[in-house]
Amino acid sequence: MPQELDLSRSVHDLAVQNPGFTRVMASIGFTDITKPAALETVGRVMTVPRGCAIKGISLDDAVRAFEDAGFVVVNAGGRDDKTPATPSTAGERNAATSAGAAPDGSAADEPEPAPLSPSQPSGTTPHDASASGEKIEGLDEAGRAKLLESYVARLSAGEQLEAVRADFVANFADVDAGEIARAEQSLIEGGAKIDDVQRLCDVHSALFHGATREERIANAEEAVMGSLASGSGADDFKTKVLSAIPGHPVHVLAAENEAIASQSARTRKALGTDAATDELRTLCALGIHYAKKGDLIYPILKLRHGYSGPSDVMWGVDDEIRAELGWLLAASQRDASWLERANALLTRIDEMTYKEANILLPLCAQNLTDNEWLQMYVDMRGYDLCLIQDAGTWQTGERYLAQWSEAADGGMGVSPASDSDGAATPGEVRLASGSLTVAQLDAMLNTLPLEVTFVDGDDINRYWNDDGEKKLFKRPPSALGREVWSCHPPKVQPMVRSVIQTLRSGSQDSVDVWMQKEGEPVLVRYMAVRDRSGAYLGTLEVVQRMGFARDHFGA
Repeated sequence: MPQELDLSRSVHDLAVQNPGFTRVMASIGFTDITKPAALETVGRVMTVPRGCAIKGISLDDAVRAFEDAGFVVVNAGGRDDKTPATPSTAGERNAATSAGAAPDGSAADEPEPAPLSPSQPSGTTPHDASASGEKIEGLDEAGRAKLLESYVARLSAGEQLEAVRADFVANFADVDAGEIARAEQSLIEGGAKIDDVQRLCDVHSALFHGATREERIANAEEAVMGSLASGSGADDFKTKVLSAIPGHPVHVLAAENEAIASQSARTRKALGTDAATDELRTLCALGIHYAKKGDLIYPILKLRHGYSGPSDVMWGVDDEIRAELGWLLAASQRDASWLERANALLTRIDEMTYKEANILLPLCAQNLTDNEWLQMYVDMRGYDLCLIQDAGTWQTGERYLAQWSEAADGGMGVSPASDSDGAATPGEVRLASGSLTVAQLDAMLNTLPLEVTFVDGDDINRYWNDDGEKKLFKRPPSALGREVWSCHPPKVQPMVRSVIQTLRSGSQDSVDVWMQKEGEPVLVRYMAVRDRSGAYLGTLEVVQRMGFARDHFGA
């Protein structure tokens, strides 16, 4: 009697129930189905129709292969579609490499729910494990990483967050921050789109979301305490210790993060009232806090400790939040659609505060060295506090600051040079058109009413002037010696690369960017720096406030 093959069921279930199924799948290109690890992980959330869509195999051809093998096929979903869909995102293409549909003929790793059968009502999922909330037992970190990859692919293909979240909660309730960050990093390095991984970031931020705020907090605290009890939560404990030290960067960041959460709650309460605009404007101060993360934390985690996830994912979320805040304030219509967007944004801000407290800060506590915290303390002098009045003083940091300042002053100097009569003239920088002492040169550059930055020919930050005042564009000393790309959010990096390449190639000698900042026009001019023979040495960025010119000419 022919065996019935229900293609709405998961690949794993069909393989277990029908030994001949695995042989047919391998024969049409899904070769990794023969690997137990792939079958036991992504196979549980993959269906044949979706695997065919990702690989670009006609579902009709697959059905005929099963029928030729003696199966009676039911619930084939999109069989009438003669032109199978192909994966449209890197996330889907990457997901196709593990459980049945890789471009090279291996198996797919895309867990989109099975297409609906004609008799199935919209919004349901037939026998599919992709949104079942079932826990898959016995997975190691590599297996969990494959599941995370499948979640990204499902989200990128349009599946609702809530459906993916059910599986995430079932399988990752006990996963620590470090493992999630490593998985995100692996996805990005494997070619997944940052936007797709960002959706995963939203999923794991939703992990402990309950019906009420109290329930969410209780769930989160229970998870943290369970981690501490099992011996894997030492990093969370270290975070608590560092956050209790007045003035320590963790103390400052944690206090600001809590203040942002409180302001978000006040803003939500004010929506629909005359106070909404003022509360939203106050909430915009979170940009100060996000700038600290972007300048001082994300690049260090990525470049020095190998964690690219926070830099490439959370940084992008920060930018989106700031942009949406600006849109809400500028909108002329405060209708139901505006209110819906405002509530959605506040939810995203709340999720970011949760991720900082439970993922980002513990990750920093685990990895950053004492010297890195001390340098961050020095760098934070250039930033305002965000929504808090006082963060205290870190005495260890103050001692380091004094030593750092003394070393910086003593480190200036040049090699002795000979003047016109051959006598050594130490302490001077001799140029073709004159000479200056190092102190004179430093003071002169700092007196210019400009923010000047030099990036060398290898795209490394080498110098910027510093008059001691707050800058329009923050430049923490820890960014010196780093590639200029690492100082910019992911969405800005392509523009910076394009500008520098334009100058390096010689097609232009300067590029101007005009913007409004702090209530006045600002000109940012990028200029190619070349030696006397025309060889490219680097790029000079000059930032100039232009409000004085506007006021002078009455424009």
